[in-house]
Amino acid sequence: MNRIYTFFAIFTRFLIELKRYPFNTLSSLATLYLIFLLLFAGARYAQGFGVNIFGEGLEALVVGYLVWTFALAAYSDLSWEIMREAQQGTLEQLYMCPFGFRFVSLAWVVSSFLSSFVFAGVLLGLMMLTTGKVLHLPLGTILPLSFLTLAPIYGVGFVMAGLALVFKRIQAFFQILQFAFIPLLFLSGDSFWAKALPLSLGANLIRAVMVEGKTLIELPTLDLLMLLGTACFYFGLGLGIFKICEDLAKDRGLLAHY
Repeated sequence: MNRIYTFFAIFTRFLIELKRYPFNTLSSLATLYLIFLLLFAGARYAQGFGVNIFGEGLEALVVGYLVWTFALAAYSDLSWEIMREAQQGTLEQLYMCPFGFRFVSLAWVVSSFLSSFVFAGVLLGLMMLTTGKVLHLPLGTILPLSFLTLAPIYGVGFVMAGLALVFKRIQAFFQILQFAFIPLLFLSGDSFWAKALPLSLGANLIRAVMVEGKTLIELPTLDLLMLLGTACFYFGLGLGIFKICEDLAKDRGLLAHY
């Protein structure tokens, strides 16, 4: 029960910060929406020449961009939290949590996913109004698919968090990753190597649900098992690398210094 209270305290903190700093929250939403408008204008221009640069067209653009915004939060939220706690000098206090810092980190991940889902819902509404495309939104299918799709990216987030413990400032590396994810969103899901990469298979399955109206039971069973396997592999790998970096930071006495 105490673990549940701890989780809800962390999740409530996420929501409070979104509400307490409305200018920053709205600015983030406006920035993502403006980027989408630029992509939308480019896609419409290309369609005028008979070219669908996003595969199925504007629906694929909306879904791909939505997953990309999820991915941005997935790999960066935990790292930013650790860097902020280190700057404020409260990181060691989190390590004194009776449930362990690993539980705090996992609570951060789940809270980040839930708060990002609310944020992405508003962005999705704006994108559907802009494009005039109405997508299918079966939450019972989209929620588990989204979590399994983003689990590998949360694994990347744990790697980044581990690097933040050791190197403190890694913001410049964020800029590389955010563009590295884009090609993965539009890879064809036909080949095994493409399905084994983060985001690729999950983005295709989410696109099939939201664009084609498929349900979870209508999706290929082998693809769902593959998605579950890649989610567990990359997330576990990220946790393992985080543990190595965490031990290194402890050995060097870096937790109390920024």
